[in-house]
Amino acid sequence: MPRKKSNVWLRGFDLLSTAMGVRPVKSLKPKRAAKVAAKSAFNSAVKSALKPAVKRKPAVKRAAARSAPSAAPGKWIRSFHSAPPLPGHLVNHLAYELYVPANRPARARLPLVVMLHGCKQNAASFAAGTRICRLAERAGFAVLLPEQAVTANAQRCWHWHGDPAQTEAPAVASLVAAIVREHGFDAARVYLAGMSAGAGLAANLAIRHPALFAAVGLHSGPAFGAATSTMSAMSVMRRGSRDEAVHLVDAAIDVETFPGMPAIVVHGDIDAVVAKRNALQLGEAFARVNRLVDAHGELRVGEQRTFERDGVDYVDSMKRGRLIVRVCVIRGLGHAWSGGDAREAFHSGRGPEASAMLWQFFRRQTRTA
Repeated sequence: MPRKKSNVWLRGFDLLSTAMGVRPVKSLKPKRAAKVAAKSAFNSAVKSALKPAVKRKPAVKRAAARSAPSAAPGKWIRSFHSAPPLPGHLVNHLAYELYVPANRPARARLPLVVMLHGCKQNAASFAAGTRICRLAERAGFAVLLPEQAVTANAQRCWHWHGDPAQTEAPAVASLVAAIVREHGFDAARVYLAGMSAGAGLAANLAIRHPALFAAVGLHSGPAFGAATSTMSAMSVMRRGSRDEAVHLVDAAIDVETFPGMPAIVVHGDIDAVVAKRNALQLGEAFARVNRLVDAHGELRVGEQRTFERDGVDYVDSMKRGRLIVRVCVIRGLGHAWSGGDAREAFHSGRGPEASAMLWQFFRRQTRTA
């Protein structure tokens, strides 16, 4: 037993010595080595404390020190936004990454795409996995990536269910408005996209704050309005909503006065985390949001088309020849961003490039007063 205690002591002192820049002593017997290591660590600490103060250069900010989330050549800004405090929260900070393409013309009012990551992701990993910034460089739009804090959720999941006022929706809405104003982006061409929990929050934002966004994209997201708690959220993810999607929309908004919200929904047909049924219900919900169907889900105006192309099953809702709602179910895809960088978690190289699909849909939409 004494020998084991000495070994534990020695390991502890070795760790202390390493942390303070002292080489661990290995050639001596355990007890002797522990005493030598402790004395050496103590002396090092004393010397450090007695050194005269030296004026040091300020530490490099995280934004400058870290590597860029993608290989795109534009400008990266990492900062935080102080949103209005929530009840019970005196401070409500929201971190974010902002990407501005290098080829931005002078005084150009760029479109902005807001990207909400999923659980176990952050802004940098989502940017890398979706390759959204490379696309932004080619197409000429900026990218805003809000980031959930681990202090708010250990898995970095957005709170997309329950009372919208108690979720991150108000903070994200405040951030988007501030970024558009401060950087001079085109307020009529702000688009919102999210994956999984990020898609759940994006759907709530698009419906609760329609004046901010021209269109929304939902990848692997849960049905809108069906979950009121963590338990019911798990049920919705596994099976979809038990309530009719159109009824959930009618309970949340006045459809007749709602300004509309074009939407594209992307989902894998073998998604084992968020069932495919959620995508179909999101399509029904946004058809109702845009007054394409009545309160019973029956087609009211326009037309619906279903077709298959390159392993993707499409359901398009059209109005006067204009695409308003599109649902894309990708065969053989699980719970992952389609056509992304498979080196990042929850991104798959399989299937069409979802980022390009979203942008092709977004670029035709503009928010009118």
